[in-house]
Amino acid sequence: MTFNLSRRGFIASGAALSATPMIAHAKVAEAPVAAPQNPIVKNRADAQVFRHDDGYYYLTGSVPEYDRLVLRRSKTIAGLTTATEAVLWRHEKTGPLSGFIWAPELHQIDGKWIMYFAAGPSGGGEDVFRIRTYAVICDGADPMTGKWTLLGQFQAPWDSFNLDSTSFVHKGQRYFAWAQKEPGIETNSNLYIAKLESPLKLAGKATRLTVPTLDWEVRGYKVAEAPAVLHRNGRLFMTYSASATDARYCLGMLTADENADLLDAKSWTKSPQPVFVTNRQTSVYGPGHNSFTVDEKGRDILVYHGRDYEAIQGDPLFNPDRHTRVQRLYYAADGTPDFGVPVGNGPLPERFASATDPKLLLAHDGARLVAGNPALSQTQFRQTPGRAGKQSVMLSPILMPGHYLVAGKDGSLTLQPDSKSADFALRSQFVRLTEAKGGTVRFAAISAPGQTIGIAGGQIRLVRSRDATAHWRAD
Repeated sequence: MTFNLSRRGFIASGAALSATPMIAHAKVAEAPVAAPQNPIVKNRADAQVFRHDDGYYYLTGSVPEYDRLVLRRSKTIAGLTTATEAVLWRHEKTGPLSGFIWAPELHQIDGKWIMYFAAGPSGGGEDVFRIRTYAVICDGADPMTGKWTLLGQFQAPWDSFNLDSTSFVHKGQRYFAWAQKEPGIETNSNLYIAKLESPLKLAGKATRLTVPTLDWEVRGYKVAEAPAVLHRNGRLFMTYSASATDARYCLGMLTADENADLLDAKSWTKSPQPVFVTNRQTSVYGPGHNSFTVDEKGRDILVYHGRDYEAIQGDPLFNPDRHTRVQRLYYAADGTPDFGVPVGNGPLPERFASATDPKLLLAHDGARLVAGNPALSQTQFRQTPGRAGKQSVMLSPILMPGHYLVAGKDGSLTLQPDSKSADFALRSQFVRLTEAKGGTVRFAAISAPGQTIGIAGGQIRLVRSRDATAHWRAD
């Protein structure tokens, strides 16, 4: 095996070739060509990714012009970035659907493709916020090529501001959940649920699930909107977005037992704190309006939008830079979702658990590497292409952009900012090896032949390549 050395020539060919014995029973794992990179799609807010049984991922969202419904699809999540986008429907020239078009969401109900969305009239003034929920329907089996026409308006309990409709099936019953301003309650919107008789008609009385009252729900505006439902681990989790749509925007969550009466508000418990918020370390601001899907391996994925800067000029509503983002969704020991933090721009990060003790993960506490299981965000590392040829990689924690694992001459491993020096370039390079049996991975240090990232004395450091702790399970 040979390495394609960089033009800087900072690694001697002998050192590179010394990795050959370690590779005898493993294969070099290069970063997948189709690995998702954030943001998945720029300038698409209110993001929804829908994986259908036809093998495609479908993505829709609000466009900055708020004038049309769009849809794209791909066989992979990563492919959505460059997938061709179709325009399904445009707002009307006059009337109640001639203004803003918001928050589309795609569903298949009774064998028909349905897209819910919120719309209001044009003309300026407060009337443009006379937002109501509507749906369009496709006349064919292919939503990308079929003809979409207006199905009608959602028959809400009150003729008032409503939006962000979603639908889901639980125990054979189809439900409808949405956000609405209820007369007599001084909020911008609350969350509601009801059984669904037809795509635009409720089967019975609506239940008010929650009203924004907590401090993180009422910053700028008193908002509970954009419900999204996930059924896992014997419970239903309903996330929702709260507060103004700037950096204060965040996700809250309601939880119900899977056997409970979903139309009884007492069945649902509100998390006292938001579950997903702005993170300045990763530079994602105002994460919200989420949906859920699964990746190609069947693992749960959180889909949401967020900006990559905080200062907004003018009204946040007219800022175009809410981008569609995705990341892995993990679970705490009690089975509840652990959202972690928005992981930031770039390739999706991974976690690495010791093959000898799954409770010991590659983690960090500030700039210090540790072997343990602290907060989720402290165990997420991004792999990026290295500088010693296409087979080398660098590892960076998501909470410390610009810092990388660096091997010391004494076998220590530290997190250091990129000094741009030849010595840093040498010591921050590793070769990722995937074992033919077991699927574990090792990270061979290019600067220290025969040494890999492992655990010794309870510390993350370089160990001999045959050491059991040199093996990690990537997740």
